[in-house]
Amino acid sequence: MEPEVSAITTVLDLDDSVVRDVMALVVDLVASGAALGWVDPPSTDEVRALLTGVAEDVEVGDAALVVAKVDGTVVGFGYWRRYQRPTNRLHADLEKLAVRADQHRRGLGRWLTTALIELARREEIEQLTLDLRADNAAAISLYGSLGFREYGRLADFVAVGDQRYDRVLCVLDLRAQA
Repeated sequence: MEPEVSAITTVLDLDDSVVRDVMALVVDLVASGAALGWVDPPSTDEVRALLTGVAEDVEVGDAALVVAKVDGTVVGFGYWRRYQRPTNRLHADLEKLAVRADQHRRGLGRWLTTALIELARREEIEQLTLDLRADNAAAISLYGSLGFREYGRLADFVAVGDQRYDRVLCVLDLRAQA
């Protein structure tokens, strides 16, 4: 079954079911060790504040937020935000992309990322950046297949307990694809 992938365009699109489903998704993934920026699962209030902040940025053209649903339940989400410094506003950072573990290997990450890239083009973003842990081979492969290239690496930058991971920095130059 193909997922329904849609953009959140206003804060009003963030109904309680979307927040609840994203919260469950994030809690499950973080608890299983996913590299989403949290060591421990965040609170509902933290997830709601994050999503509300991104949705507010969407309303003024400074972000894009997409969700993937299967049978009416959110199984993946992602967003980018425009850089805020005046000299960097032509660029955005893909800050989070997550897919529920039982939905992996179904193309959801590709669908979500492709939707975010298209929204970046519409907002005239010139370069879309992202960073991820070097041990996330599936994500590195996905982003590479979509045209992202590695432009840097910070050795042992990410600390999870006693473990250290390289931070991989990637960029997709949308000017080259216009």
